[in-house]
Amino acid sequence: MPQVLPSLLSADFARLADEMARCAAAGATALHIDVMDAHFVPNLTLGPPIISALRKATSLQLDVHLMMSDPMRYAEDFRKAGSDAITIHVEAVGQRRMDDAITRLRALGCQVGLAFNPDTDPRLWWKWFDRVDLVMFMTVYPGFGGQAFIPEVRDYVRATRARFPRLPIQVDGGINRETIPQIVADGADRLVCGNAFFLDRDPAGFLRWAEAVR
Repeated sequence: MPQVLPSLLSADFARLADEMARCAAAGATALHIDVMDAHFVPNLTLGPPIISALRKATSLQLDVHLMMSDPMRYAEDFRKAGSDAITIHVEAVGQRRMDDAITRLRALGCQVGLAFNPDTDPRLWWKWFDRVDLVMFMTVYPGFGGQAFIPEVRDYVRATRARFPRLPIQVDGGINRETIPQIVADGADRLVCGNAFFLDRDPAGFLRWAEAVR
């Protein structure tokens, strides 16, 4: 079954505790949190103190996506703040530092994820996939919410699912009622939904529908 992770980037930042409670009431079990450094991506969001505050306000899993040029510099801080899963970008870490990065994240005791920009071929990174808990394909160029889904990424999802039948595959960007049936058919089973969830008149109904898609 697919799992919907509401993306707090689309929530009302003035009411984050209420928004997280709304996610839980709708049936969500995890929240997706985008961390941007204004360098790796052209936007700036939040840091470990906010994660710590969120952790105190919810029991939901916090799935933290580090869109940062040097994610390992801050990974321990984000883990101590309450991140349950930390996903880093392969483009930021590179092949030579990947072994050390995965080892260090494992030592922190969190789930480990690898994220891919739309132009990055995951097949060049497959040797690392057996060592992580999930891979995440950006189906938009990272930095801002509300962008249109990039269909070319579907080929990467299909290829990865064929090679790794049991690996959780997460997708993020333009994931909505139109694109969910397509990307789930390709093999994605973790759906990061921002506007599609928070702007729906019935978020609980949207979540039930999305998690029933086959």
